[in-house]
Amino acid sequence: QIQLAESGGGSVQAGGSLRLSCEVSGPINIYCLGWVRQAPGKEREAVASIDSRGSINYADSVKDRFTISLDNAKKTLYLQMNTLRSDDTGVYYCAADPHSNFCGGTIYPYWGQGTQVLVSS
Repeated sequence: QIQLAESGGGSVQAGGSLRLSCEVSGPINIYCLGWVRQAPGKEREAVASIDSRGSINYADSVKDRFTISLDNAKKTLYLQMNTLRSDDTGVYYCAADPHSNFCGGTIYPYWGQGTQVLVSS
């Protein structure tokens, strides 16, 4: 059983930074871990993902601004978000898939409760 708990969301002005954390309970050698966000009134959007080989994917909208990383010793997934924009506002979810052959979409069997990010311009 995998449990995920996000933290680190909050309010920030445009251009600022936040770092989200996701503590993973259960096995850390999960095939795919990712961050998915949902803006008000919009569908969920894949933000970034990392697989067990260390391969990383980013949405085009966050490339060069966001960085995903995994600390296996701490069993914690991070999302460093820099140069935040108002369209980064939304609820950010940590998600995990132990077995998928694909890493980087929005379909995951395990989800955290989400953490709110509000970017004001």
